[in-house]
Amino acid sequence: MTKRNISYHSRPFLLSPAGKNYLWGGVRLREEFGKDTMRDVADECLAETWECSTHPDGPSIVASGEWKGKTLTDVLNEHPEYLGTHPEQTSGNGQLPILIKLIDAKENLSVQVHPDDTYAHAKEHGQQGKSEMWYVMDAKEDAKLVYGFYHDMDKDTLNSSLKDGTIEKYLQKVSIHKDDVFFIEAGTIHAIGAGALIAEIQENSNLTYRLYDYDRLDKNGCLRELHREKALDVINLKGSSEPRQPLRVLKYQKGSASELLCRCKYFQVERHLLNTERSREMVEFYTKKNSFHVFLCMEGCGVIFMEDGEFLNFFKGDCIFTPANSVNMRFHGKAELLGVHC
Repeated sequence: MTKRNISYHSRPFLLSPAGKNYLWGGVRLREEFGKDTMRDVADECLAETWECSTHPDGPSIVASGEWKGKTLTDVLNEHPEYLGTHPEQTSGNGQLPILIKLIDAKENLSVQVHPDDTYAHAKEHGQQGKSEMWYVMDAKEDAKLVYGFYHDMDKDTLNSSLKDGTIEKYLQKVSIHKDDVFFIEAGTIHAIGAGALIAEIQENSNLTYRLYDYDRLDKNGCLRELHREKALDVINLKGSSEPRQPLRVLKYQKGSASELLCRCKYFQVERHLLNTERSREMVEFYTKKNSFHVFLCMEGCGVIFMEDGEFLNFFKGDCIFTPANSVNMRFHGKAELLGVHC
């Protein structure tokens, strides 16, 4: 392994997520992924964990190494070089261009839409829009998601269906299965259905416009807020073809295999299958100058050995932030990881 001139601090570290207890959430993130010490969430359901986030609504906290206890935002403010030089990196204020979540949908999420960057910049005080990718980590046998309309719509028909509660008959519902991948472009009407466990990679945004929420009441007995006027401004009213799974090709090397899940303007996502249990060799990995890397462990466990002699253990549910141009690393163990970079 070739050594490079590396900052002493430029090595991977674990993140602790922010938790969200929306009314549709379940308990799988606590019971299966050990997410039992969330900030902002007491003994209630755990709908989402914001695993890698610099968003002010839920920043991640560094959970290992030199920066332990600091927000990821503070670390990136001190070390903007950790972001890398890719054109999509957000400049200043310690902000990542992406946000990574785990989502446990015990019940249906609201029917919603997100704005694109142009609308968000103009109407939401310069914020980013929100395109996103879903990786289905698990799904019940009858689980579905909403993806677009069955056929072309117009605003009058859509408005009428929202008022009389018949909107669901126009929504395209797609069966989902473990290991499925879906890209949800800004402007697409969508909803995650009950029984889905999702890893979501998205733009760094918390802009969601709800159109329909099944007349559910919040914990205070009030109807949840809807945002129909803004939603109608940004929604794509064209009918959508049923989404097809992308062509995926596993590339093998000794001790691991990987495949590309999604590549878009904002991020790239791969799935890595690590298995060095029966080998003395390890899987080498190093970041480049243009982007940070984030690894989300979905199954198994392992250890990262670094060229400067340090090591980092990781387990199911852990999220690892790797600065751009980090120390060279060698992975050992048996695990399934999502890798995200720009």
